[in-house]
Amino acid sequence: MFNQYRWDFINSIEHEYKYAGNYGAKGEKRAKRQKPTPEQVAKQNQINKENRIRRIIKANFYPSDLWVTLKYPKGTRKPYEEVRKDMNSFLGKLRYRYRKIGNELKYIYRIEIGKRGGIHVHILVNRTKCSKGTDMLITDCWTFGFTHFTPIREAGGYKDLAEYIAKPVPEEQKEHEAAEQVKAYHPSRNLIRPKPERKTFFRWTMRKLLEDGPKPTPGFYIVKESIVSGINKFTGMSYLRYTEQRIKEVKRE
Repeated sequence: MFNQYRWDFINSIEHEYKYAGNYGAKGEKRAKRQKPTPEQVAKQNQINKENRIRRIIKANFYPSDLWVTLKYPKGTRKPYEEVRKDMNSFLGKLRYRYRKIGNELKYIYRIEIGKRGGIHVHILVNRTKCSKGTDMLITDCWTFGFTHFTPIREAGGYKDLAEYIAKPVPEEQKEHEAAEQVKAYHPSRNLIRPKPERKTFFRWTMRKLLEDGPKPTPGFYIVKESIVSGINKFTGMSYLRYTEQRIKEVKRE
């Protein structure tokens, strides 16, 4: 027996298989489970957080959408809650501008306060159909300083962005009064939160898939470096994971 989990996104498909033993065949048992250390639990929680954010980004944003840095003038120092108020003001203006042209604003942002107190905000936003340009709309609405724009595909892609948004507070900043707050990320409420399609197979095993390798879905190719297999030490279950990428990228209309 084995379980298959599949996440379908705009331009990719993620697969995960979980099974007991070598192939999930009848009579095979999972490996002996180990009691995780606090460090291992923290590491696994971090991986789960990154996976969750990556999938949310994939389900809601296109490669041409924008990774934006919102900056304050040099030397600006503000408490975390005051930066949140600035963001609420900015997002209220931007949401209004989006609605005026028939678009819905989607975003994920995280506030960064450096070890010397410098402030900036990273925010992922969807592009609009506005002839003026999404970058100009954002610049108009961010009245507290400066802006910098990078398309998702040029900012390292979904994986790198998810790791950045999910990253723990750096060691040198853990004593900062807002350390617990700055590790949080803030998504808009209208984001799709993808759930996998799950299938359980009782009569088949993983043997053919593991020996021959996965086959791509028509219109996609398998990202070779994404193929990962092993045994989860905490559950004792074997796993296989891989990602397919769409050959012809679907772009935002």
